[in-house]
Amino acid sequence: MLKILIVDDEILERTALTKIINRSSEDVMVIGEAPNGRIAIEMATEHRPDIIFMDIKMPGIDGVQAVKAIKKINPSIRFIMVSAFNTFEYAKEVMQQGVKEYILKPSRKQDILAALERVCTEILEESKQREEQQSLRDNLDRAVSIAQKEWVSTVLVNQVQDITFDEWGQLLGVEITSGYIMLFSLRPKGMTELSADQKQNWYLWLKDTLNSVMMKQEVMVGPLTDSQVPVLFLCKKATEKVHFKTNALAVIDNLNRLFEKKSYHAELRIGVGLPYNHAHELNKSYLEALMALQQMAKTPERKYLFAVKQGSAELSSSSEVLEIEKKLLEAVRQGDVNQVLFIFESFAEMLAEDKNIKGSSVKKAFDEMFILVSRMLHDLGISYERTPAIEESEDIMAIFEKGKAHLLAVVHQVQIWRNDHAKGMLHKAKEYIEIHYADSLTLEQVAEYVELSPFYFSKLFKDRFGMTFIDYLTEIRIKHAKAEMVDPGKSLKEICYSIGYKDPNYFSRVFKKHTGLSPTEFRKVTVG
Repeated sequence: MLKILIVDDEILERTALTKIINRSSEDVMVIGEAPNGRIAIEMATEHRPDIIFMDIKMPGIDGVQAVKAIKKINPSIRFIMVSAFNTFEYAKEVMQQGVKEYILKPSRKQDILAALERVCTEILEESKQREEQQSLRDNLDRAVSIAQKEWVSTVLVNQVQDITFDEWGQLLGVEITSGYIMLFSLRPKGMTELSADQKQNWYLWLKDTLNSVMMKQEVMVGPLTDSQVPVLFLCKKATEKVHFKTNALAVIDNLNRLFEKKSYHAELRIGVGLPYNHAHELNKSYLEALMALQQMAKTPERKYLFAVKQGSAELSSSSEVLEIEKKLLEAVRQGDVNQVLFIFESFAEMLAEDKNIKGSSVKKAFDEMFILVSRMLHDLGISYERTPAIEESEDIMAIFEKGKAHLLAVVHQVQIWRNDHAKGMLHKAKEYIEIHYADSLTLEQVAEYVELSPFYFSKLFKDRFGMTFIDYLTEIRIKHAKAEMVDPGKSLKEICYSIGYKDPNYFSRVFKKHTGLSPTEFRKVTVG
């Protein structure tokens, strides 16, 4: 509804205008009357009307002076000038202030309403354009965010052979010379687990904060997975690679300082991988950041750690074998080839640190690990009985290669199993969406619920159901909105909020896009 202020020194004129306008439409309402320019300025400041009917000739501050003063306070207010003087000088002076409507006294009702309709139409058109432009910006931001997640996800799974830094630079409109990964982790304080909402709030904070503190580098924020977020930093100058630690420390210090001001009841930990000159090498930086993060588990007081070199494990004693085996089994269970290879190489490197180690000791360690792997496969219901034939007399490096080949074969079987079970996971995801559609639901939350990565879940969902996660969520919300519209006691705004939308205007656009009718039109057609 548009708000209107009437300004005239004649009370009869003000009363007549108010009656004509209030009876003309439900979309406009007179919110006040002012007898002179001074009070008009005060009321315009307090009530912020959309339109002001302004008399020109008034004692004290006249209409022209009032328009100038109000325009300085709120340039968006529209004016319809009303005057008994049909002089060019008056008209010219208000036209210079952007006033387009000028009505002569005594005013006819049809002239008043025609001028009002023209101004209202102009305001609504501009408002619609602003909404459309904002919607385009929001959609572009979402598209860029999704693209960034996809790009970072390709780094994690080592699938960037087909794109170079030059090509990335062309897409971003800047020259890219190198890049590295920071891996951010949110760890709960004490024994209390973090809720999905807490993780999502932190994720949104991290994205916003990185965008605000990063000026010299392009930043791509990856998906939130198990309280961890990989972030790709792209350097624009060759010198940035040389001084990357200095730049990275500045980012880390800023983030830690801002994080301490928040009340997440959690701790922020950051692992930093080394920079590389080629896109296909970024997977190494991610693995280094991951290992640095894992290393910090041994030193809880540390908030960040830089990788020393790729694959640097720095494991000091064989007492850590059980911890490595645990991580390796989890990576196998997830079907994560990169993680399996990385952890296996750490395991092999730890064994090789002992220069006097014998083949029999390596065989024993591998046999014990393979028994654990076989047990895990059995628990999952995967029938895979093969184990490598390892001889104590074999060269240690040959034993390592056999062990690696066996693990890769096992991971392949796990991937097949996970794909076969994906149908069940996806139906579980659909049920979760149908229950929680009214919440601020995100793809990352649902992916975490079914224990899949957001990247993998998004791909499986689209392949299986022929629509994206957000399209399905929208379909569910619109279905419930239609059902609730049958109840005439519920306002459209209430329905909007009850199905998970926070903006009634956005809800209206989405509803019309899916049904061809606005919510108001749909309710009239179906309910009457």
